[in-house]
Amino acid sequence: MPMSSTVFSRCVSAGAAAFGLLALAACSGGTQQPVDVGVGANPDLPPPQSSLLPTVNIAPAERWAEGEQPTPADGLAVTEFAAGLDHPRWLYVLPNGDVLVAETNAPETPTRGIMGWIEKKVMARAGAGVPSADRITLLRDANGDGVAEQRHAFATDLHSPFGMALVGNDFYVANTDAVLRFDYSPDALRISGPGEKVADLPAGEINRHWTKNLIAGPQGRYLYVAIGSNSNIAENGLDAETGRAAIWRIERATGELRTYASGLRNPVGMDFVPATGALWVAVNERDELGDNLVPDYMTHVEPNGFYGWPWSYFGQHVDERVEPQNPERVAQALVPDYALGAHTASLGLTFSGDNALTPRFANGMFVGQHGSWNRKPRSGYKVIFVPFNNGAPAGAPRDVLTGFVSGNDKAQGRPVGVVIDQRGGLLVADDVGNRIWRVTAAE
Repeated sequence: MPMSSTVFSRCVSAGAAAFGLLALAACSGGTQQPVDVGVGANPDLPPPQSSLLPTVNIAPAERWAEGEQPTPADGLAVTEFAAGLDHPRWLYVLPNGDVLVAETNAPETPTRGIMGWIEKKVMARAGAGVPSADRITLLRDANGDGVAEQRHAFATDLHSPFGMALVGNDFYVANTDAVLRFDYSPDALRISGPGEKVADLPAGEINRHWTKNLIAGPQGRYLYVAIGSNSNIAENGLDAETGRAAIWRIERATGELRTYASGLRNPVGMDFVPATGALWVAVNERDELGDNLVPDYMTHVEPNGFYGWPWSYFGQHVDERVEPQNPERVAQALVPDYALGAHTASLGLTFSGDNALTPRFANGMFVGQHGSWNRKPRSGYKVIFVPFNNGAPAGAPRDVLTGFVSGNDKAQGRPVGVVIDQRGGLLVADDVGNRIWRVTAAE
């Protein structure tokens, strides 16, 4: 969205550029509509709203003090599985119970224009401005007490790594620009070597949505890679979006690659639901249509399915800002299964499996909501559970872990990746708190 110099100078004084985001927040509006109306199979989608300035409402990062922790739902307990990490984003559990965590962040990219400068300031204030550690760390809870007492550098010298998958003795990592394969030995504390490149991934100087998630299919024949868009609504042109806003499928034996689904603005968390065998994904939708648009969502993924981006959202709701329009593609857009609320930044996604929480969380999807920076009041900043029945969502979401924003309105943590560990605990990566939390039933 273009910003005039007059508006910018009114909101940000030239002598206080470092505090520009606070001024922007003061200039932006808000909503009286609760985020819950944008949740479920039939969310309320109000008319789009436009303004000279997008809403900027950051919860500044202020990490957990000693002894502080998020708040579990009734009947649950939370403990600190690991602390002192470096921006932990994504988790993977090995067959022996070891937990891998990608300590990672966006790669360095040039700042592009005033909005690029603003975006970097937003991310820094929200706790996401640290350099990428470019590392996968192995955490081992050898005595089974729910705390990792061993820590090893499992893989280093990576490039903004994110998704991980083990198939047999092949360990795969999705860097921001490529999928790599490494040899893995059972119980190994480290993998070595540069890795074998399996496929290049879209990256480049802009690389707007840098995270590339990766999972293996149930039989191990295919890898699935989630790749976000390079912009909000293709404002840099469709050529800059080649291969993006999509899920790729890679056949492991041959390397054959094809687009499995498209029109997904920023797909991140993925998992398979055993009852149906369907692939599910959490998707971050577009910004700057108002505080209540567009809801992020999760959906089962139809092979060759198209989900609207950039021309439409939640089916055939046309985004008039996109040029040129494409009515033919809009007519093909599939409606997602379940809305997760506007601007919640729903990133983590894992099916309940055999977990050690209470029966209320026995069949459904856990979702890590990183939290909004452009909604008033804020949304997300918690882990939720969506109950399922017969392989599909069936009911309102239930809070699992809240309290990530303190009483003085600071973000002590922000949940990202979620996964069930070998003993049934729910592990939650907290990239601002630099911790991994473990949720179980209360004793």
